[in-house]
Amino acid sequence: MPEILPEETLREVVNLFVRLVEAAGALVIFSGAAVAFVRFLLAAVGRREGQGFVGVRLFLGRFLVLGLEFQLAGDVLRTAVAPSFGQIGQLAAIATIRTALNFFLGKEIEREGRVVDAGRPVASGGAAGGSGR
Repeated sequence: MPEILPEETLREVVNLFVRLVEAAGALVIFSGAAVAFVRFLLAAVGRREGQGFVGVRLFLGRFLVLGLEFQLAGDVLRTAVAPSFGQIGQLAAIATIRTALNFFLGKEIEREGRVVDAGRPVASGGAAGGSGR
């Protein structure tokens, strides 16, 4: 029975997809970093205490998380066609590292998001108000 799609052709198509997905991830990270840098400069010039920089970190963190997801998707695609055990092991290591990065970035975004929502600096203790009686 003739092959519908030869494996080599499939590899070439998947490799093209991998490059496109990884380029999208790099573009997301780069564009987020560029805009965050401009926002950082504006916050530095505006001299807003704390909140300006926290907002910049939140903004950049969201782009980093999204960009890392694209990079991980590229890694998964790379091993989609007849992967070797070495490639599977490499994917497992990369996926673990990127997932851990995403987890900790997500936690940081969540924590700083609560700080921004509460309108208080990150380093504040519990004595910033409320009923002390």
